[in-house]
Amino acid sequence: MAIHSVNPATEEVVASFELHTPDEVERKLAAAAAAQRAWRREPIEVRTGLLTRIAEVLREDSEEYAQIITREMGKPIAESRAEIEKCAVTLDYYAAQAPKFLANERIASTASESAVVFDPLGVVLAIMPWNYPFWQFFRFAAPALAAGNTPLLKHANNVPQSALAVEDIVRRAGAPDGLCTSLLIDARDVAALIEDDRVAAVTLTGSTAVGRIVASQAGTALKKQVLELGGSDPYIVLADADVAEAARIAVKARFTNVGQSCVNAKRFIVEEAVADEFVARFVEHAAALKVGDPTEDDTDLGPMARGNLRDELHQQVLRTLENGHTVLKLGGEPLDGPGFYYPPTVIDHVQPGDTAFEEETFGPVAAIIRARDVDHALDLANDTEYGLGAALWTRDLDLARRLVREIDAGAVFVNGMVASDARLPFGGIKASGYGRELGDHGLREFVNIKTMWIGPAAAPTSGEKIGE
Repeated sequence: MAIHSVNPATEEVVASFELHTPDEVERKLAAAAAAQRAWRREPIEVRTGLLTRIAEVLREDSEEYAQIITREMGKPIAESRAEIEKCAVTLDYYAAQAPKFLANERIASTASESAVVFDPLGVVLAIMPWNYPFWQFFRFAAPALAAGNTPLLKHANNVPQSALAVEDIVRRAGAPDGLCTSLLIDARDVAALIEDDRVAAVTLTGSTAVGRIVASQAGTALKKQVLELGGSDPYIVLADADVAEAARIAVKARFTNVGQSCVNAKRFIVEEAVADEFVARFVEHAAALKVGDPTEDDTDLGPMARGNLRDELHQQVLRTLENGHTVLKLGGEPLDGPGFYYPPTVIDHVQPGDTAFEEETFGPVAAIIRARDVDHALDLANDTEYGLGAALWTRDLDLARRLVREIDAGAVFVNGMVASDARLPFGGIKASGYGRELGDHGLREFVNIKTMWIGPAAAPTSGEKIGE
């Protein structure tokens, strides 16, 4: 069976690959397990040195890798270049900070040497999505490798060139054989990997539906999991906000990566007093976005990644417009011609119960929801099964600090758009998953937080009792 790399801008097959056979998967898994046993014993400076070299390889051939991303999933080339640089920055960050994050934590004791130490878990299966095919992998792999783990990548099957490229990048940086392995396998074969005793843990970035399946499989096998799942992020604009700036940033927050990101703002909850002004400015900025060839530097929106994703998004738009009270302000129809293009689309007067309110819209569609007041805006923001990110716009920072604590989300950005940053933990609650990536919290997800207690050598028979 083959998998295909399809250019979303032309619908042409640009490359095809045979899936790995069961024997190939076995050899690769055995090599990963052997590599991890050696890698965990390497000094921290060796492990972080590899991260530095991976960042160098990424920067040396950044244009080649950016072109792979754009060819496989349609991201505008300027955003693909930024994705490669963000990977390199994150690798540099962990190369510098991992020794501190992994240092033993001494516990004061009068008669013993007590500490908390951080040991790697082993081989970690990474089930990764297509929307950020390099970033999603390296934001997990950088801390995992620094901690002494080995990443085993099962990438989305519409980005096989990206999957093989990241494996090659780590190899070019001087990694031992088997330290980073990409498996080209069918989704139905993932369960056997999760069950395999050589796999110690699982990380998934993907849909909530897939997250439930992986969580069930990993839970049955008693494997640690980190799940970064779907989102329907609220973007709350209160009446005292800088409406012009909030609308300008809102367009970037919604339409970056052609709207195909878990932390894209999706539900724009605006206080009624400023809603007309916000909508007018938002539509003006969105209408000015250039939709076209993603390989051109000035393109703002390329195609969606696959035809079925565009079709599903359009059905969500049609169902949202069925209720009669919603108003289509911009877009709303797939573009003619080759490629999986969908224009910037804005729907006003969306309410709870409407499809665009209830479901994650994974594409360039913005839902405008009008709130009576601050409390109503908060209720609307939390009226969702998801809890990944949220943005809040207000000049009242005391109010903002209170509302941040009341918004159900893994991150709340005030007077800005939600974004991931190597220094900050990233993840969600509710149906958006659990666990964290990035920061020191992300690094410690895939370690054994081990208590070490060493009593006096002169008194081996009793030891020091430190509690129960």
